[in-house]
Amino acid sequence: MSEALAKADHPDAASTGAEAVSSPAILQFDIGGMTCAACSARIEKVLTRMPGVVRANVNLPLETATVETDGTLDAGAIEEKVAATGYSAAIRESGFAAEARRQEEADARAARVMRRDGGLLVLSALLSAPMVASMASMAAGYPFMIPGWTQAILATIVQILVGSRFYIGAFKAVRSGSANMDVLVALGTSAAWGYSMVLTALAWPGEPGHLYFEASAVILTLILFGKLLEARAKRSTTAAVRALSALRPEEANRIGADGETIETVSVEALFPGDRVLVRPGERVPADGRIIEGSSELDEALVTGESVPVAKHAGDDVTGGTINGSGGLTVEVTALGSDSKLAAIIRLVESAQAAKAPVQKLVDRVSAVFVPVILAIAAITFAAWWFSGASLDATIGATVAVLVIACPCALGLATPTALVAGTGAAARAGILIRDIEALEVAHTVDTVIFDKTGTLTVGEPRLTDIRSFDKNEERMLRIAASAQLPSEHPLGKAVVEAARERGLSLSRPTSFRGVPGQGIVAEIAGETVLIGNSRMMEENGIDTFLSRQISRELEGQAKTCSTIAIAGRAVGVLAMADMLRAETPAALDRLKALGIDTVMLTGDTEAVARAIASGLPIGDVIAGVPPEGKAETVARLTKEGRHVAMVGDGVNDAPALAAAHIGVAMGSGSAVAMETAGITLMRPRPDLVADALVVSRATVRKIRQNLFWAFIYNVIGVPLAAFGLLTPAIAGAAMALSSVSVVSNAALLRRWKPKAK
Repeated sequence: MSEALAKADHPDAASTGAEAVSSPAILQFDIGGMTCAACSARIEKVLTRMPGVVRANVNLPLETATVETDGTLDAGAIEEKVAATGYSAAIRESGFAAEARRQEEADARAARVMRRDGGLLVLSALLSAPMVASMASMAAGYPFMIPGWTQAILATIVQILVGSRFYIGAFKAVRSGSANMDVLVALGTSAAWGYSMVLTALAWPGEPGHLYFEASAVILTLILFGKLLEARAKRSTTAAVRALSALRPEEANRIGADGETIETVSVEALFPGDRVLVRPGERVPADGRIIEGSSELDEALVTGESVPVAKHAGDDVTGGTINGSGGLTVEVTALGSDSKLAAIIRLVESAQAAKAPVQKLVDRVSAVFVPVILAIAAITFAAWWFSGASLDATIGATVAVLVIACPCALGLATPTALVAGTGAAARAGILIRDIEALEVAHTVDTVIFDKTGTLTVGEPRLTDIRSFDKNEERMLRIAASAQLPSEHPLGKAVVEAARERGLSLSRPTSFRGVPGQGIVAEIAGETVLIGNSRMMEENGIDTFLSRQISRELEGQAKTCSTIAIAGRAVGVLAMADMLRAETPAALDRLKALGIDTVMLTGDTEAVARAIASGLPIGDVIAGVPPEGKAETVARLTKEGRHVAMVGDGVNDAPALAAAHIGVAMGSGSAVAMETAGITLMRPRPDLVADALVVSRATVRKIRQNLFWAFIYNVIGVPLAAFGLLTPAIAGAAMALSSVSVVSNAALLRRWKPKAK
């Protein structure tokens, strides 16, 4: 099969715009040309009003639009509608190949824009500097003034080179019946520049009075500087998705059907069931299962695990992780959009594209903000003019109002914090599904832990060997040999313990499992029974001594099995599901955060209390069957608690759904990520506290950003209207507001989990 045919049949093959549309459908578009919150609000409003659109969400920092349709619209109609409003839209292709190409194109485009803007900034600053120096010298009492026509030439160059983008943006906005930041900048700088040009022309060949050339040039220079810093900061906040997208290698070493030949193929040419060779230092090309070899894998960017994880035959591996020193033969199990990496990327992008309720309010404010500011500017002009002020003062106050009111910071306040917070969490292996999960998580006051696999390892381990004749090694060797064919977790625990001690095992000549009781095997001609007291009694085995030992060990939350050889009990093996090493510290951290903890288990009260003894856990609810866990969660929520349920994301699905927020722990499965509000990619209970901490930090940043965004306008606009701010200072304040908001959000990127 050719690679072209493979790509056509492959689930990761890029889809065209026509193929992407199905009925009903959720479509994603890349949006170009947005400059502020008013732009995104305008596009969202236009899309929402289209027949066939159920809802639309436009994200300014990510420059994307998510449109849910009823199936009567195709992507082309939506693209045309967005184009009619003065912006561009292109359907987002699915698959890793499309994602990699999109990231590459976005990086190249961003690099070009930043180089262009950087060059323009330097030129604009050089052209503005003489005018600023002239104004400063006059203010200091030194009569040095650059001739008016010289200022006109310098300012005109800046107005054309830097201001052209704002004129184009303003024209598109006005043509579509809206107003955005470009309109404010274009009006403000044009008023200052145009007024100065008229004064200069009327005074020819003499020198005019006070001019505003330096104001228009400096405003454009500062706004350009703010845009450059803003672009860099916005780019840094989306680093998590770019890093995840870059993980998947482009090629794989596919092993031929003969098991010997190896060919290098594109990852798109792989199919489930293919075997690939992963050499030391290479990335695993796709999700799979190791069928030969052992090594250590670096899973840091996928799970947040800082230490390489040992992997052996039979273990699952994730595409994009880095192989250590050993060669691995891996059977491919999932590709493209079905892979764990793709699920993680979808989850992170979904969370970053989500919109908080407070942001929806901000969008509504932004939609009417520019018209209101235009009205305030008109009132300011009229008030100053009719009060008898000079035209210079009137123009200055009006321009200052237009410039300082640009709503960039308002539109960036929430999404930049959300993108930075969810990105930082993703790098730590904490996947936050959406903004609702984030907002709920920071209000949690009670965390319920399912015991098995959450507070405990989830796999029984041999803890005690009680041999009646004191020959523990012989008893363990016989017990492990007898259970070599067993698939039961308790049997596997015995075999694993024997292998850890280096004992040589021999396969039984016969083996039979007895459901609910144990196993019967034959080794070296002798019958071996391993099971509970019921099995022993039914086979006429004296259990007086084993019952005494079992009663003691079961009081320590251990499961016991009696071993009988040739009709006589020879000892007792005890196994227990061990606590995770991180469990005590995890509970301590939650307690320090003021959060109550509850252990929920189906074990008996005695076993549950034995496990909880010594743990800083608030409450233990035992004897709860799987179907009763959701009822327990519901009861606690009715008591007024804000509950987080921590489980495996599959077996505990009803309880996870009943809680205010579900936390799926450790599995990282697609099911867990789709059902839980938060997924922990590492099976560590101490990550629960980190998840709550990062949610609190993100919500705190959103509130801080909204404060800064509003405070600049609340204070700045009145000051400008009363003439207390010059246009140049207003431009600096406007640029500073956007930069401060984005930079404040970017501080979240420095957040690190305490769980190592």
